Amino acid sequence: MSIAATLEYIHSVKWQGSKPGLERTRELLAALGNPEKSLKFVHIAGTNGKGSTAACIAAVLRKSGYTTGLYTSPYMLCFNERMQVNGVNISDDILERLVDEIRPFADLMEDSPTEFELITALAMKFFTLMKCDIVVLEVGMGGELDSTNVIDAPDAAVIAAIGYDHVSELGPAITDIAAAKAGIIKDGGDVVLYGGDPETEAVFERVCRERGAFLRKADFTRIERQDFSLDGAKFVFEPYGAISLPLAGTYQPKNAAVAITALELLKDKGYRISADDIVSGLAEAHWPGRFEAIGRDPVFILDGAHNPQGMEATAESLRRHFGDRKIVFIIGVSADKDVDSMLGHVAPMAQSFITVRSENPRAMDPQALADMLSRYGAPASAAGSIDDAVSEALDRAGSEGIVCALGSLFLYQGIREAYLGRRNERK
Repeated sequence: MSIAATLEYIHSVKWQGSKPGLERTRELLAALGNPEKSLKFVHIAGTNGKGSTAACIAAVLRKSGYTTGLYTSPYMLCFNERMQVNGVNISDDILERLVDEIRPFADLMEDSPTEFELITALAMKFFTLMKCDIVVLEVGMGGELDSTNVIDAPDAAVIAAIGYDHVSELGPAITDIAAAKAGIIKDGGDVVLYGGDPETEAVFERVCRERGAFLRKADFTRIERQDFSLDGAKFVFEPYGAISLPLAGTYQPKNAAVAITALELLKDKGYRISADDIVSGLAEAHWPGRFEAIGRDPVFILDGAHNPQGMEATAESLRRHFGDRKIVFIIGVSADKDVDSMLGHVAPMAQSFITVRSENPRAMDPQALADMLSRYGAPASAAGSIDDAVSEALDRAGSEGIVCALGSLFLYQGIREAYLGRRNERK
């Protein structure tokens, strides 16, 4: 198949929906010869920071000389980003070939796999084909019933920060969400925890005891002398000294601390990871769409915050970088999110709001979102398109202002392309 036909097949309506359980993924992988059995993994679950943590771990493993796979979701600019080896996306040619190989098995399954299950099986074939030494594997949603959880005990199971998201699928209480994420913990495995919340920590401690797993918590007191710019974060992390991280959010040093803790665990298990590898690898970590400054005149921030804890972290970063300056926000959210709790964190900082519909079937109507935002006191209006929203935001901000687009990772591609198009017109 051509790449267009390949992607059309992957995104076909026949695979749509979310169906809990691992049976379909196991069936498909078995038909493919269980490629996952030949791979080693760092498995990452959590609500916020999974992708950044995964990117940091993968960057250091690459620097240490390991052929490193990275599996993440969703993609920002192109589908191929979802599976990478040594920082390079899967090629169109290999993607086409592997889908041709998988298609006969998937089409014959009585209980059809979901799109995410199909892609997970595809990724396992890709990482095996590329002879990866280790794969950094990000959970799609939850943990216990996520299709990535078909793997045996990983070399490290990493739990990033826990917060309220996907509550209809994972449960209304924070402890329910934590229990779902704890599903990636295997008997006798090694676990690294972001920590900091006693209620969720208790869940992970209990599950580790029940499964004979060994728990390490990231020690954030090792982080010292933090300094932030729009180009990234600089901080001291003992015993490695000065760390330069090209990720600008004020929450990123803690994500890096979790990554370092996981890397130290891998080193204890025999991986060749030096202190220089950690410092130089983190300096090359790249993760788009998380407090990413794509422009300076005005400052234009893209941030994928899409739940209350993510919005709170973004608000903290905005205050750290810009103090009390007012911001023009472009916002699009999913209707199934806790929208009021999300908006409350950024509303006091707003000069004005421009609402848009993200490329997501669950997207909230922009006018309904604008009506909700108007109750917070700043002007709010709905844009007819993402291009219109970006043009209006730039006009409102002027060359000295600040624009921040957030609310959904599904906004990233459209906002970025619209901004770059507008900037090119101005040259």
